[in-house]
Amino acid sequence: MSRPKSKMMIIVSIFVAFYLFAMVFPFFWIFITSFKTSGEIFGDGAFRVIAKDPTLQNYITILFEKGILTAIKNSFIVATTTTIYIVAVATLAAYAISRFEFKGKNLLLGLILAVSMFPQMIVVGPVYNLFLKLGLTNTYAVVLPYSTITLPMAVWILVTHFNHIPLALEESAKIDGAGPLKTLLRIVFPLAAPGVFTTAIIVFIAAWNEFLLTITLNSNQEYHTVPVAISFLRTQFEILWGEVAAATTIVTIPTLIMVLFFQKQIVSGLTSGGVKE
Repeated sequence: MSRPKSKMMIIVSIFVAFYLFAMVFPFFWIFITSFKTSGEIFGDGAFRVIAKDPTLQNYITILFEKGILTAIKNSFIVATTTTIYIVAVATLAAYAISRFEFKGKNLLLGLILAVSMFPQMIVVGPVYNLFLKLGLTNTYAVVLPYSTITLPMAVWILVTHFNHIPLALEESAKIDGAGPLKTLLRIVFPLAAPGVFTTAIIVFIAAWNEFLLTITLNSNQEYHTVPVAISFLRTQFEILWGEVAAATTIVTIPTLIMVLFFQKQIVSGLTSGGVKE
């Protein structure tokens, strides 16, 4: 290896190492903070990597006194329900956009993309008024407006994957007498599985982390999801950072495990639809 290439590799390695450190360090600091007492967090031990007197009290408090388990259950119900219905709707919509020719097709794709760019603050007011009139506040119906933040993204990802599947396969199925729905379920859907799987994971994580819609529509603590429950870990005069760190550590585990366990499928799903063979 020549010296210029060797120097370039060293520079790139240093940059990558610094980038990874900047990405991982906040999570590491939250983790070690979760084992510190309030006195240590705000005192001389605030910048100590290892707690002087490690304690599990923060975890005990949020698990058995602050109801974080109820919030985790709510987040799981909301995220799972959202993922199922969004993937189902996005699959049908993306297949129709990808395979059928109709006027305004490009305009429709543009509108879908535009909807994903709307700030949530624009949507929250009208949605809240509608839910209030229909009596849907403080229920799991919050999954319905979640489509505003997850459906456009899901449709765009799946359209890319459907475009990547050869039309010859569907034409062969039509010759054999298969209709559009049967072709989608038997031929197209299995071939687009990496994209569908990736879309499901991304939608689940987006729904799991959503904050604004839930805190607006569900004022009842029994229906708070994890992000909202964490935001209430405070007193009148201070934020309980030890408990916040412990709760953050616990609720990050499901998404972290999901991403680490399915990272190959996620990367495959995001890239396979963008390169034609």
